[in-house]
Amino acid sequence: MAGIRRLVLDVLKPHQPSNIIVAKKLSEVKGIEGVNVALNEIDQNTETLKITIVGMNIDYETIKETLEELGAVIHSIDEIVAGKKIVESVETEQD
Repeated sequence: MAGIRRLVLDVLKPHQPSNIIVAKKLSEVKGIEGVNVALNEIDQNTETLKITIVGMNIDYETIKETLEELGAVIHSIDEIVAGKKIVESVETEQD
């Protein structure tokens, strides 16, 4: 059975822990092959991150728990890719 291969998350977190620690902790989760953490916005108390996670059979609940342990919350799931192959989205006339 093929599971989730890529997740793109919009995440809000306090300034600490650092984004380096967030990336390292997520990369340690079973089934994760790579993590990309991009800072989208910063204010006095928080940071908004775009986190892209790739792997085989990613467990969303474990990702969510890991982020919550770091004081972060998921605002939205912006992309989910599942199946035997990663399918890239394509631009259409409507885009």
